[in-house]
Amino acid sequence: MRKTLYVSDLDGTLMQPGAYLSETTLDLLNRSIAEGKLFTVATARTPATVSDIIRNVDMTLPSIVMTGAAVWDSRSNHYSDLKYFNEEAVRKLVDAYHEMSFPIYLFTLENEIINIYHIGGKLNDIERQFMEERLHSPFKHFHIPADESEQLPEKFDKTILFYGMQPTEHAERTFRRTTLIDGARPQFYHDFYGPEIGIVEAFAPEATKANAVLRMKERTGADRVVVFGDNINDIPMMKVADVAVAVENALPEVKEIADIVIGPNTENSVAKFIYEDQEG
Repeated sequence: MRKTLYVSDLDGTLMQPGAYLSETTLDLLNRSIAEGKLFTVATARTPATVSDIIRNVDMTLPSIVMTGAAVWDSRSNHYSDLKYFNEEAVRKLVDAYHEMSFPIYLFTLENEIINIYHIGGKLNDIERQFMEERLHSPFKHFHIPADESEQLPEKFDKTILFYGMQPTEHAERTFRRTTLIDGARPQFYHDFYGPEIGIVEAFAPEATKANAVLRMKERTGADRVVVFGDNINDIPMMKVADVAVAVENALPEVKEIADIVIGPNTENSVAKFIYEDQEG
């Protein structure tokens, strides 16, 4: 039997609508892990929300978080494999967001704590909801004054990502502007906010799910990697997998590059595949 590493995206792939793992998925994953199968997740989320989602999974491997900018161990709450920006790239990104009048969150990671700052002054309703849902997380600290005026870190050397959610046209224009910046890897896509809201992110160039999956493969000594995804930002890690699996609800572009298309996320399809896979 080959040593297989199974890596799954969370939103729209492993999870049910509502951002939780069903009892069936939990049962099948824990049975698979108990049998010795290697399983982890790769997500754009931070541990602030990942910790609750996977709390009942008997994880033996750390999770790939923040789209590959870090690896996080749920057993120890320890971060590793951090991929920071260079400071010059951060300054150029901050200038670009100001130039485009694009509000966005800036994340730093230092001493096991994610610090979140905001560029662009007043928060919109979605940004405010994002903050309020995470204000009491032990993993995050928001540096946003009561009047929501801009406050940035004194130094940019621990900057790990930017994350913004704005109307689609504004988001796409800003994304195109930031593609011109050396030392940054910007992303634009739609997610659970719907087609009217575009997600804009930026990472250090080496911070990708694909690179993190390859490093996890080396770390575990796996000789086969199976990756599950549904969205545009899953395509790079699916392309480096030995077997790329798309759920039925995946975007057409994702299903097009997949080796296998399974059932939808609502039917526990990922966990079923892992449990039933005889090559793992």
